[in-house]
Amino acid sequence: MAVEVDSGARYQVPAVVPALVFDREHVPALVGNSAAAERFTVGGAGVVMGPAGTVIIAEANDATAESGVWSAKEVRLAGRAPAPVTERLMGAPWGAVEGSLPIHVAVRVGGEVAYLGAARVSRAGSSDGVLTDCALRFEVPLGRGLLDRVRPQRPPGHLPGLEWLDHVNGDRAAALEQFVTGWHPTADATAAAADDSAPRLPEGLRQLYRLAKQRPSALGVQNRILPGPELYTDRLGEMLVFGVENQGGFSWELLWTAEVPEADPTVWFRALGAEPIAEREPLSGFLIQFSLFEACMGADYLALPRQLTAPQVEQLTETLHLVPLRPFWPWAPTHFYVAPGLVMHVSSEDGEAFDAWAGATRRSALAPLANSRIDWNRFDG
Repeated sequence: MAVEVDSGARYQVPAVVPALVFDREHVPALVGNSAAAERFTVGGAGVVMGPAGTVIIAEANDATAESGVWSAKEVRLAGRAPAPVTERLMGAPWGAVEGSLPIHVAVRVGGEVAYLGAARVSRAGSSDGVLTDCALRFEVPLGRGLLDRVRPQRPPGHLPGLEWLDHVNGDRAAALEQFVTGWHPTADATAAAADDSAPRLPEGLRQLYRLAKQRPSALGVQNRILPGPELYTDRLGEMLVFGVENQGGFSWELLWTAEVPEADPTVWFRALGAEPIAEREPLSGFLIQFSLFEACMGADYLALPRQLTAPQVEQLTETLHLVPLRPFWPWAPTHFYVAPGLVMHVSSEDGEAFDAWAGATRRSALAPLANSRIDWNRFDG
């Protein structure tokens, strides 16, 4: 592959080269043949910086917590970066800006190095001024064969099953428990994670709080079911606010005037400053839908298509199971489709253009979507 170097000339970088040769011959040419080049390590990846550019050399792996190739379009640095790396990657102009120093990506595979091409910073996170995670987008996406070589997939492992689906229109409490315990790993709960002791709360909400004692993420990662101590009523004391959107744009509420709660009450959706609208499903179905929505929004592995037509939705979901509930979310009616370890939500405001988002517990769970003839914004399979 030919790339520009600081002299303006074209420099040929072999696709695969012995690691020692790449380090001694090609890295100096890519970063600027200068004694000023510096070497660092970020999350297991080597970062070499010089006056003409940067070279990132990752290991071939598929670990979520380590630096490496994430998808055909993206490579990630994971871990706290030294100050010079932070300054270069966060201070450089993002995108293809004239005058910005190029960033080159390579991966060690055994005793060889595969050169993958140039990339640019697409997302960066920091804490106290230190780069903690960084995503870089390849200028040219990787082909499937090369991707499989530089990002060898882990064994498929256990995927959450679909036993809960049989109970959705029967024993919804069982369906909720089986889905939540199958999808969310146990974790240390915080003191405010849940409170199922309030006698006026409906049993469905109390059940979710019990489940969240060991699985706090069950209360949401994008939007939230409020923990017991954070519940509050509206200014008239008529509605109990129990769920909120992540930016405060809307809430979910229950009628709060009865002394004894309904067994399965209506859930009211209220946009900021607007009148409430009833969700199509009562609380028992709503909590399943909320759990499905948050599961795919917070998943490690995503598949995000561009806007779809109705025939494309049918083609994309033909190998998945439709969750038999009425549409979720009044603003854009939403249906859910599932497979082992996979949840997809599909929504539309007008019934003609559709938005979809799929999340999976493991990369292998995205396999049912891999052969779809879909234009992906992001595909982590």
